[in-house]
Amino acid sequence: MSQTGHQALAEAVRRLAAAGVPDAAGDALALLGFALGVPRHSVRGELSQPLPAPAQTVFAAAIEARAARQPVSQILGWREFWKHRFRVTQDTLDPRPETETLVAAALELPWDSVLDLGTGTGAILLSLLAERPGARGLGVDLSEAALDVARDNAQALGIAADFRRSDWFSGVGGRFGLIVSNPPYIALDEMAALSPEVREWEPRAALTDEGDGLSAYRAIAAGAGAHLLPGGWLAVEIGPTQGAAVAALMAAAGFGEIALRQDLDGRDRVVMGQFLP
Repeated sequence: MSQTGHQALAEAVRRLAAAGVPDAAGDALALLGFALGVPRHSVRGELSQPLPAPAQTVFAAAIEARAARQPVSQILGWREFWKHRFRVTQDTLDPRPETETLVAAALELPWDSVLDLGTGTGAILLSLLAERPGARGLGVDLSEAALDVARDNAQALGIAADFRRSDWFSGVGGRFGLIVSNPPYIALDEMAALSPEVREWEPRAALTDEGDGLSAYRAIAAGAGAHLLPGGWLAVEIGPTQGAAVAALMAAAGFGEIALRQDLDGRDRVVMGQFLP
């Protein structure tokens, strides 16, 4: 017997709540819109109607995946970030709202070339290039699967960018006006406290360095000078407690004008500095 959208939604909310999903109602509504092929804000207008069989199948599979704590973005296959929609997969870090702080900070700076270390979906790099027509950009990542996603996003958005496999700077030549990165900064002893959505579904290598959470910043600070133009800038996302440590690494590597930027929750989120050779 066919369910109405309202009945299917109520059942899904109960299922997700029992699985411990934090926003069971909101996620169920988003996934019902996905199954119906309508925007989330239009879903409520469909609730009194019988749920078509194809939509019922898609919705059931989506709710099962969410109950297993797969992130909504992975189920949908995309995430909104800055001003664009980016394809996401289990091979990429999910672009998060706090990372927009890095984009905003980078757009305060003068540059016409940018290197993105650990590019993932390409969300940071492509958001920046979309705001600076004529600028050139290179995104690098260790994961070929992530690079494929980034290339797909660049093509879908019509933004010209280069992508290359590289372990930090190992495959990078030339110099840039700006280097950005959202590196793995979660310490190993912090991993257990992460939500299942992050800990079990996102690529571990993009989350943690399996150490103190600072090894990526050591590598980036040490290598950035050789890949920046004189007076070029380095801007990195950090965990909220890492500002002083990362600023010190930059200062020791010859950076000046070091500044912190806070996210919308008032937490330290970005450290930036100018290379002064």
